[in-house]
Amino acid sequence: MAKVLCVLYDDPIDGVPEQYARDEIPRITKYHDGQTAPTPSAIDFKPGELLGSVSGELGLRAFLEAQGHVLVVTSDKDGPDSEFERELIDAEVVISQPFWPAYLTAARIAKAPQLKLALTAGIGSDHVDLQAAIERGITVAEVTFSNSISVAEHVVMMILSLVRNYLPSHEWVLKGGWNIADCAARAYDLEGMHVGTVAAGRIGSGVLRRLKPFEVNLHYTDRHRLPEHVEKELGVTWHPDVESMVKVCDVVTINCPLHPETEHLFDERMIAKMKRGAYIVNTARGKICDRDAIARALESGQLAGYAGDVWFPQPAPRDHPWRTMPHHGMTPHTSGTTLSAQARYAAGAREILECWFSKRPIREEYLIVDGGRLAGAGAHAYSAGNATSGSEETSRLKTS
Repeated sequence: MAKVLCVLYDDPIDGVPEQYARDEIPRITKYHDGQTAPTPSAIDFKPGELLGSVSGELGLRAFLEAQGHVLVVTSDKDGPDSEFERELIDAEVVISQPFWPAYLTAARIAKAPQLKLALTAGIGSDHVDLQAAIERGITVAEVTFSNSISVAEHVVMMILSLVRNYLPSHEWVLKGGWNIADCAARAYDLEGMHVGTVAAGRIGSGVLRRLKPFEVNLHYTDRHRLPEHVEKELGVTWHPDVESMVKVCDVVTINCPLHPETEHLFDERMIAKMKRGAYIVNTARGKICDRDAIARALESGQLAGYAGDVWFPQPAPRDHPWRTMPHHGMTPHTSGTTLSAQARYAAGAREILECWFSKRPIREEYLIVDGGRLAGAGAHAYSAGNATSGSEETSRLKTS
């Protein structure tokens, strides 16, 4: 018998929906690169239901309890008195989501002698101290590609929202106004602009493919260069580093993982290299950008807009400057947790658990850390180290 500790975000304030806006969602069986969607032996949920909140339980309870395991689900994750910290002591498996991350710091890992598997329901395992996991021999896995296209769609939406000045224009409608000049004063066409992505993995290349029909000039930088035929297909220009790319771009979208090499990549110095009036869209991780440098650049006009759904820490403290800075389009971390995406990452979490408990190999593409080293997708995307430092700031939410 194993104890599985699952940290999920809170239910809707009005309760779990009794009915949904749509009766069904499209069934996705494979992704653009040929990887198949998750293939568990069965699922105990209806695709399209809310699975990522506490009551949804990722659809895992019946499966786990039928095997004699104990499932503990909570949203209380921050601070030494949290339910997460109390239950962690004897947990073998911890499941978390990037949208409401349970930060597995080295200190927390040290308090969990039975912990053997840290599973991300979604993509992005930077809320785990990967160096500590490597040293302890803990397996870290995530459901690679399960919500990558969900995020890519969100990026395109946010780019258009910023460039076309959508949110302030919508606000005039809510206020009862018809202020066309006020709306148009910061609105531009995306057509003809130069748009670049930091990283062209599954999300970044998904963004490029979706932007190509907009007749923009596409750019990318990545330590793994795309094949020549893909560059030609997309009409995209490769740059050897971030600095050389941002100098020519009107819009920069950040789609790289967070690890020590990318932490605070977009600081005062990097932003100063960008065109005046450029836009940044960040759906990767909030800590890739320097919080205060972004706010200052929007106030000075060096940046014309900043949008994204990732913050550090998460949830963001109420006094986080990104909540009140000018010309922003921030949302809570929602890009990868649509009802469509939840069906895939919940199925992927079950597939990983089925493999784990039956002692079968977990898919290589789902592995981040295995056998005391970076492995699978982790070896491709991450660097060993710790990006969880500072996450304890979330405990301020309970008192502020």
